[in-house]
Amino acid sequence: MNPMRSLFKRLFRLLPACLGLVSALQTQAAEPLVLKIGDQNYYNIRASLELSKALEGAPYTVEWSGFQSAAPLSEALNAGAVDLGFLGDSGFLFLASRSHTVKLIGVTRQNPQTVALLVPRDSKAQTIADLKGKKVAYWPGAWSQQLTLGALDKAGLPADYVDFVKLMPLDAATALPGGSIDAFPVWEPYVSQQIVHSGARVLFTAEGVIPALSTIAAHAPSIESKRQAIADFLLRLRKARAWVDTHIDSYADAWAQRANIDRDVSRHWLKQAQLTVEPVDAQAARDLQGTADFLHKVGVLAAPLDTRPLIDPSFTPALATPLR
Repeated sequence: MNPMRSLFKRLFRLLPACLGLVSALQTQAAEPLVLKIGDQNYYNIRASLELSKALEGAPYTVEWSGFQSAAPLSEALNAGAVDLGFLGDSGFLFLASRSHTVKLIGVTRQNPQTVALLVPRDSKAQTIADLKGKKVAYWPGAWSQQLTLGALDKAGLPADYVDFVKLMPLDAATALPGGSIDAFPVWEPYVSQQIVHSGARVLFTAEGVIPALSTIAAHAPSIESKRQAIADFLLRLRKARAWVDTHIDSYADAWAQRANIDRDVSRHWLKQAQLTVEPVDAQAARDLQGTADFLHKVGVLAAPLDTRPLIDPSFTPALATPLR
């Protein structure tokens, strides 16, 4: 057989497969990139971005997932169900101690008074020392555990000085005014809800006890595949926070309507929130390592944890460049 004729026959047989591959690649290229974001009410990331319209024109779509605490968000990050998640430092470290799929790409800071240990308004407790043997709500690896243990350590008291009761924040929010627990260490908007609705009293806040550093955590494989989208999202988030700072009341009212909570609660919280979005600078790195060391000291982390390998500084330009 003529060699050229044989070659053309083979090429002809391959043509459908080649056309199918081209079609698949064209379809894949046409599909919009999806950035999966894990949010908590404490950070109200979705609300700030949507109400400020900061996502308009983004070259990707955002798929939101809401979580009531760090524990389920951590699991989603670990599994790759979300690309980015916003959670407290202790929750991030708890995850990082048992997984290699998470990186710290940025931090957020807020008024430390938005993390507090609450007691009922008629409680006689004035300091952590007055809670001996009392029922204190907590969730493993969350600020509630870290705050209480930090206060006990600062007062020179053992970790078993109080009776820890494992409760998710939503359940603890009912348990405190109902009398089945004696203290509720928690974050916003639970702090303001308890103060406004049941007259709960702040026994102490995170100030001077724990850094209450918040983390912007990424599923490590997502960093390479969605790097540009993540950097763009962080820049838009900074713009959204700048907008919130100049529209506190209107934003608080709109957020209250979205979250189906009392406007007085959202205003009480957001007027003092002072939430910022920042790169992982030297101070943040020290705070993170200090928290890891403390959590190991009190037995929350089974082994010492070097936090340096957890930090990915490549998004610093998106988090530090002055906004225009």
